[in-house]
Amino acid sequence: MHEHRDYEGAKIGMWLFLFTEVLLFGGLFLLYAVYLHRYPAEFHAAGKDLSRIFGTANTIVLISSSLCMALAISALQRGKTLLSQRLVLLTVAMAGVFLVNKFFEWSAKIGHGIYPNSPGLLALPPGEMVFFNLYYLMTGLHGIHVIIGGAVLMYGWHLMRAGRVTPEHYVFLENGGLYWHLVDLVWIYLFPLFYLVV
Repeated sequence: MHEHRDYEGAKIGMWLFLFTEVLLFGGLFLLYAVYLHRYPAEFHAAGKDLSRIFGTANTIVLISSSLCMALAISALQRGKTLLSQRLVLLTVAMAGVFLVNKFFEWSAKIGHGIYPNSPGLLALPPGEMVFFNLYYLMTGLHGIHVIIGGAVLMYGWHLMRAGRVTPEHYVFLENGGLYWHLVDLVWIYLFPLFYLVV
């Protein structure tokens, strides 16, 4: 009975934490919507400067990583611990691919002189300047969440290898998976807002 209460408490605690994350990104999405309404033409023009190839590739990578994470939890619950460990590692590897893609994408923009407080950015029309500031803020914050999520999953992988996360006691990995799905979900909103803005 005690273990059941701990399990339920951990799940409730995770959902409450995820709710605060939704509030954080929800506030940023609301801010984006306000400025999009104010500068629709400038947002459209600035969005054309982003690479849809990078954006699409990263969307595919994150959706695939969420599938791997779901399969990892399912495998652990069915007693296939080694398969679960491999799927967690694959999920983390995809997180790495996402971050490498984002590094090259940001590097290209910075190389063209478009980064916060740069002369190139300050020379743009106000609406485009707001767009790129929001782009760096929101994708940067998301990137931090990808790093944190990857670290949590690697810790879960370590706990599995140590025998502390098992088919009977898998709540840590399940909560880590919930966090990872939130990271994926946020990107699914970010992708059309910045790369497909019309």
